[in-house]
Amino acid sequence: MDGLLLIAVLAAVVIAFTVSASAGFGGSLILVPALALVLGTKSGTALAALLLAANNIVKVWAYRKTIPWRRAALITIIIAVGTALGALLFVAAPEKLVTIAVIVTFIVAFVAERFDLSGLRRRFGAPLLALLSGATSGFSGTSGPLKGLAVRSLDLDRLHLVGALSVASLVGDATKTAIWTEAALIPASAYLLALAAVPLMFAATLSGRRLNSRLGERGFTGLFWLVMTGYTARLAIGL
Repeated sequence: MDGLLLIAVLAAVVIAFTVSASAGFGGSLILVPALALVLGTKSGTALAALLLAANNIVKVWAYRKTIPWRRAALITIIIAVGTALGALLFVAAPEKLVTIAVIVTFIVAFVAERFDLSGLRRRFGAPLLALLSGATSGFSGTSGPLKGLAVRSLDLDRLHLVGALSVASLVGDATKTAIWTEAALIPASAYLLALAAVPLMFAATLSGRRLNSRLGERGFTGLFWLVMTGYTARLAIGL
């Protein structure tokens, strides 16, 4: 990787990790397409999974005091199972079909939130959203809006929501990284790049956490749905 390309990758890393630390998720919205553009789809997506997994370790440390371990446990486990299935089995699935399903799910969930149907969604929707989140993440490198919707169903305040999203993201990205490393999609040099990016991870995570604390609940809700809309717009453009 030449110098200019390395700078571009590290710039994408900083932006992605700042967004991720402030909203709890969203790093893959920036990082996956950026790395896929410069490195190719498979290599870029695999490297993004590795970088996101490493960054989520830092996020878990940063939000360690506001992680609802018990409440997030079931959704996190389901996301991990879905991610493994997606990474192993969803390669042959029609990508357009998966994309359409994710967009429809997002619209339904947005309407449910708008009309305060959160109780119904929480009772019946969270496990399914978590499973689909993991599956689409394993298939495409990003879970899109589904992970955010699944964890949001836990009705947590913004700090605990980010904590729960950080744990779920760590488990999902670590699962993908392990499977794709075994499949030789992640070369050894990628781990050196991830190690070099550690200082950026700490700086971006601390900046994102500071931004989160200044937003307030209303501002955070706006940021959350902005990231969700960005995910959906990216999916729609790919159709």
